[in-house]
Amino acid sequence: MIKVGVFFGGDSVEHEVSIISALQAMENIDEEKYEIIPIYISKDRHFYTGNALRDIETFKYFDNMKKYVKEITLCRKGKEITMQKVKGFFGRNVGTIDVAFPVVHGKGIEDGSLAGFLETLSLPIVGPSVLGAALGQDKVVLKQVLKSNNIKVPNYTWFYDYEYNMNKEEIIEKIEKLKYPVIVKPANLGSTIGIGVAHSKGELEKKIEEALEYEKKIVVEEMIENLLELNCAVCGNYEYQETSLIAEMKMKHELLTFEDKYLSGGKGKGFKNGNKMPSSMSTSEFDIPAKIDEEMENKIYEISKQVFRILNLKGVCRIDYLINSKTKEIYVNEPNTIPGSLAFYLYKPKGKDYKTLTDELIKSAIKDYKNEMRKTSSFTSNILSEYNGTKGLKK
Repeated sequence: MIKVGVFFGGDSVEHEVSIISALQAMENIDEEKYEIIPIYISKDRHFYTGNALRDIETFKYFDNMKKYVKEITLCRKGKEITMQKVKGFFGRNVGTIDVAFPVVHGKGIEDGSLAGFLETLSLPIVGPSVLGAALGQDKVVLKQVLKSNNIKVPNYTWFYDYEYNMNKEEIIEKIEKLKYPVIVKPANLGSTIGIGVAHSKGELEKKIEEALEYEKKIVVEEMIENLLELNCAVCGNYEYQETSLIAEMKMKHELLTFEDKYLSGGKGKGFKNGNKMPSSMSTSEFDIPAKIDEEMENKIYEISKQVFRILNLKGVCRIDYLINSKTKEIYVNEPNTIPGSLAFYLYKPKGKDYKTLTDELIKSAIKDYKNEMRKTSSFTSNILSEYNGTKGLKK
């Protein structure tokens, strides 16, 4: 049986969201085909494994629950990736994994940091590579890459914290050319954390200061008029992409807040079985399929596949769109390279349930890994035998 290590948590402001996403994903991996191994990364960046990590109650009082899990480190031994116990009998092997399935969100983990670590172990990985994850996380670089490929994004400007401290009025003047209202965003966060709308200079200064609490790099965008917000997921790799149905978000505010996405609808909503397994990542209201005409629908599908390919993505990605409903202009807002709930709810109305989606993702990761292993990654050379760089060093 293939052993799937589901990685989640991490040092990110989206830590708790990752826990919920991962618990949900583990409940929807076919245990007749795969052995599920939870691998939790705590906020202080320690790795843990154990069945207790499949219960949400464990994370409410994690310091008191550590006795039920094992702290581990990962290493390659021959052809196997082993989990080595850190405490007690050092070096004790507590299991192996065959495939890595990251369900992580946010800066410092979803941005390619974890993917890079896993790639050095030479593991099949569900989801984006280092490059795809990094491009998807940084909202400034993302816009630059998309614009260079003629993909429309909202007008924007960006700056670093030290630049704002040194040239505040100059930066504000540049922002005001976008015209109010504007949206202020930390460049590398998700789940709408640190994001705010400014209608005046006073509000702008306040929102920038709030965003700077989370991030050194800030992006400020124009607010799209007559806003219609759409989501479309893409599943696949560089060879093949399958789009989901398109969802139309029902906006309660000028932009969706963290509370809209995860906390609205009453305490406990979205959980079942004694609060152990989340049944839906987001309580946001949306219509699937979106109430749009066929021409726009086809454009969204086409752009979604282009974005997926341009950003070197694989696995499943949800792409968020901003639409001017009067002019029909389509703007890419951002991709979510490891989306909450793995965007299963966008595929379910199409006839693909969550368990089928995770099965396809795992199989695709294994196939991609095998294809990559067929490529030449090194070659025999006598360059070191000819190298005399140490000559002349003192003995």
